[in-house]
Amino acid sequence: MNKYGLHGKLTATEGNAEKLSSILLQASALVSTARGCHLYMVSKDKTDENVVWVTEVWDSKEDHDNSLTVEGVRELISQAIPILNGRPEQGQELEILGGADLK
Repeated sequence: MNKYGLHGKLTATEGNAEKLSSILLQASALVSTARGCHLYMVSKDKTDENVVWVTEVWDSKEDHDNSLTVEGVRELISQAIPILNGRPEQGQELEILGGADLK
């Protein structure tokens, strides 16, 4: 079943976590229609109010990379960059072996 996964941490500038979360949720709606997308989950960190986590599951890395060309995604990225506190941390690349509702 091997799938491609990513788990990444994004830190917003002070007071912008909700705005960042909103942008990422909009991105989730866009990429949910992309080929190979099984999960694009946006989560708030319970210990740091400025941190937002994104967890993704794709059929392949290629499908993930192609999702960046979905109409509107680049525009959302350009909205998120100014409210990030530095670059997003290097995400963890994962080889998904299975789990509930993953086919």
